[in-house]
Amino acid sequence: MEFRNRLLAVRQRWWLVLMTVVLALGIAGFATIRADPKYATTVTFFVTTPNQGVSDAYQGGLFLQQRVKSYVDLLRSDRLARAVVDSRDFGLTTQEARSRITARVQPDTVLVEATVVDSDQARSVDLAREISTRFVELVQRIETPTGTDRAPVRVEVVDGPRLDPEPVSPRPVRDLPLAGLLGLLAGIVLAALRGITDTTVRDEAGLREAAQTPLLGRVPFENAARTEPLIVDDAAHSPRAEAVRKLRTNLRFVNLGEAVQVIAVTSAMQSEGKSTMACNLSIALAEAGWRVLLVDADLRRPHVAEYMGMEAGVGLTDVLIGEVAVEDVLQPWGDVPLSVLPSGALPPNPSELLGSAAMAELLTTLKGHADIVVVDTAPLTSVTDGAVIAAQCDGALLVTRRGKTTASQVAAATTALRAAGARILGAVLNMSALPKADAYQYAAYRVAPATPVRPRVPGTSGKAMAPAQKTGGDDAKRTRARKLSKASR
Repeated sequence: MEFRNRLLAVRQRWWLVLMTVVLALGIAGFATIRADPKYATTVTFFVTTPNQGVSDAYQGGLFLQQRVKSYVDLLRSDRLARAVVDSRDFGLTTQEARSRITARVQPDTVLVEATVVDSDQARSVDLAREISTRFVELVQRIETPTGTDRAPVRVEVVDGPRLDPEPVSPRPVRDLPLAGLLGLLAGIVLAALRGITDTTVRDEAGLREAAQTPLLGRVPFENAARTEPLIVDDAAHSPRAEAVRKLRTNLRFVNLGEAVQVIAVTSAMQSEGKSTMACNLSIALAEAGWRVLLVDADLRRPHVAEYMGMEAGVGLTDVLIGEVAVEDVLQPWGDVPLSVLPSGALPPNPSELLGSAAMAELLTTLKGHADIVVVDTAPLTSVTDGAVIAAQCDGALLVTRRGKTTASQVAAATTALRAAGARILGAVLNMSALPKADAYQYAAYRVAPATPVRPRVPGTSGKAMAPAQKTGGDDAKRTRARKLSKASR
């Protein structure tokens, strides 16, 4: 199960794996283009010992195998590099010459192979030739005992110097696939680690566990929702619209036997889509024949009027301070039994205003104007407005955005609702991933309605626009501000 969770985490973050692979290929490609080609020249030495000095062939073989390991270090030593640089002007320092030399012992042999890598082919060959000469001399000098002229070890050049005509670096055919493989492995590791450290709610099970409440719906993410947030016209036939209709159906079976007429729609954090959800849920309920009233009670960042295409200058706050009657500011919308009460002017103290006796009385009044009242509220973890309103409603619907809200934030939101005495109807996972199979099945079974819902042109309601004339001028604005402050006390 643990391996399956890791695999699922990698699959959910496939974009991270793809980005890492593309980045690795891009770096490797750029390095390949920018790098100067380097060429290798190889020379091979054979190490042997004369008959005299070592009588036993087996012991002689062991002696030479131990010796050749030291010769590898000698080939890469400063002493040999200095001798090569001093013998001829290569335009290199001792350290630069040493950095170009590598050496190794061929396995199970007494052959030592030295390789010189340089961006200049001619210099690579000349360096290898000079190394072969100086190395033989150096070994003879070191191995010859004092007072004698014969060394127990003899080194001979048996192959080379031999230049490889193909550059050893860069090699696009080898380097690019290797970079892609390393990027793939790095991406998988990053995605798995991201999955381990990611505490956001990503699926239905995670939301249920965090909220400790039933899951009433799952609304898929659609790019078109950015420009067409409402489920009308073409969007009325989308999987998102069908998911909202399923949510409407599930709300009918919540807490059977208990009246749920006023529903607060809220979320833990901002930008989770609660206002869009409130608007679309109201439209879906009205499509089913209920008389619906949508109230924008988010008095800090109201969006309902903007989404519904209505005038927001006069609304809830004007009713609460007693400046207008609620019947005068309700704006009908579309060809369905749906009315909207915008937020009105933004008050300086929304929490007190929403928790006032005037708000409780207004909600009671609104029940007589509609079968279902949907109230859009502020996020729960940011301010107390949402909990204050939810406590006065018959139930609260918690909207959670997939991949944005953490489990701890969802838990804090539900705790805030319960602490305020609000009744939680359930949770909705918003902007969830839609499996391709589900999208295909929906498209195959989709039937377009004969008469799509069309919104009413903003500003056509005479009742809604009349009170707006009272708000003109500085004196009227100051009067309204004083009334808002008094109403919240």
